[in-house]
Amino acid sequence: MARLIADAVREETGAPHPWRLVYQSRSGAPHIPWLEPDICDHLEELHGEGVPAVVMVPIGFVSDHMEVKYDLDTEATAKAAELGLPVSRASTVGADPRFAAGVRDLVLERAATERFAEDRAAAAPERCALGALGPSHDVCPVGCCPARSPRPAAAGSD
Repeated sequence: MARLIADAVREETGAPHPWRLVYQSRSGAPHIPWLEPDICDHLEELHGEGVPAVVMVPIGFVSDHMEVKYDLDTEATAKAAELGLPVSRASTVGADPRFAAGVRDLVLERAATERFAEDRAAAAPERCALGALGPSHDVCPVGCCPARSPRPAAAGSD
């Protein structure tokens, strides 16, 4: 997803913009591994590299809830200020009418797919997609999402 967003920004602006995928919202006990690199640690690295400014884009979130507001607007912004690194955060989609229309379209597409599965006489629905990858599958095939560590999958197969 991050690569698709970066590609779209490049297409829109006509220029490449360096980007890196980093994580926020560390949870759990400190001795339990979490997703890395952490946004605040990464801001320190960028400052050390001489990066002049940073834009944070919370691609994993659709709304500005407390996790986004605290982790990015409070903690990461304070870390950037401490470093003297200008930082901005892109808005989440929130209640943007285009996002709501997209969710509506996905629900209608899914309903049409279910109707087609029940009645093969019905017309197969057109599947929409952004980017060159095309639409994804509705149900992950076996082996699509393997567990990162040896543990049973929730559905009983990997």
